[in-house]
Amino acid sequence: MDIDLIFRIAGVGIIVAILHTVLEQLGNRNQAQLVALAGVVVVLLMVVQMVYDLFDTVKTMFRLN
Repeated sequence: MDIDLIFRIAGVGIIVAILHTVLEQLGNRNQAQLVALAGVVVVLLMVVQMVYDLFDTVKTMFRLN
C-alpha cells in the first residue's frame, strides 16, 4: 500500500475538520454537515480507486481475462 494515500486521506480529514469547525462556529450547521459528507465521499472515491487497482492487479497476476 502506498503511504501517499494515507497522507492524502489525512490531509482531506484535516481540511474537512477545520472547515466543519469554522462553519459550526458561524452557525451554518447544514453547510458543515455537507462539508463533512463531501469529505467522506472524496475519501471513499480514493479507496474505491485503490480497490479497483488491487482487483486489476490480481486479475493480471492470475491471468483471469
